[in-house]
Amino acid sequence: MDWDKLRIFHTVADAGSFTHAGELLNLSQSAVSRQVSALEDSLRTTLFRRHARGLILTEQGELLYKTAREVFSKLAMAEAMLTDAKEKPRGDLTVSTTVGLGSMWLTPRIREFIEAYPDISVHLVLTDGEVDLTMREADIALKLWPPTQPDLIQRKLMAVNFHLYASPEYIKRRGSPKRQEDLDRHALITYGDDNISPVRAGNWLMDLGASPDKPREPVLTVNNVYGLLQAVESGLGIATLPDYIVQDHSKAVRVLDDIAGPSFDTFFVYPEELRNSKRIAVFRDFLIRKVNETQF
Repeated sequence: MDWDKLRIFHTVADAGSFTHAGELLNLSQSAVSRQVSALEDSLRTTLFRRHARGLILTEQGELLYKTAREVFSKLAMAEAMLTDAKEKPRGDLTVSTTVGLGSMWLTPRIREFIEAYPDISVHLVLTDGEVDLTMREADIALKLWPPTQPDLIQRKLMAVNFHLYASPEYIKRRGSPKRQEDLDRHALITYGDDNISPVRAGNWLMDLGASPDKPREPVLTVNNVYGLLQAVESGLGIATLPDYIVQDHSKAVRVLDDIAGPSFDTFFVYPEELRNSKRIAVFRDFLIRKVNETQF
């Protein structure tokens, strides 16, 4: 099997069209199409179904794509390990974490790492969804729950604590709740979908001191924690927020200060294959130092 044709097929399958793949490969649409057709001829099977909206992998194409993806992932891993064999840490480092933790805690601190290690090219992937480390969608993940994928190394990084927050403007306008039951008379902002929330039981304030026969209704739902912070700072209402996200925000203050929400451990996670990676080691040490400097 021709490796160059396989590489082009893999790019086409990822891109979903010959045109987009050509742009990624710096080849013409016709050249990409010819290479895929030649691969299909050599394998004596059809890999794509062509239609007006793009390309769809056939059953045989899906099988080849899955295999190619695994092969190229292993090659990328081998390249990273060879790079790390050099004395000075260098190369790409892709770090995935949640929108809130990444945008409000990690990003403001990342400059120090980049200045200390200019030969490491850092790529942050901020998502509240799951990232597959075994398929090299990222090198490192900072998770708010233990990983479920096998063959991953995990280390507890820090505990994330939650409290109730509102803006001074909201408190001036509506007052501050003195008891849990007072939340019945306040505007509450919650996660839009507790099942996809980056924290489990993210909407615990809806049940705090609530009567079973008088369920509360949120004034707004937002599907990520940064959006919740923005809504709180605007003076809209009260929300449960992780303490790290409000550290540097004077517009958000605690209410019902003696009541704490769920606490979650954050994990530093990476694949077993990168155990000896110098890039992983220096980034881990950097994060541990920043955690120790942070007052949560």
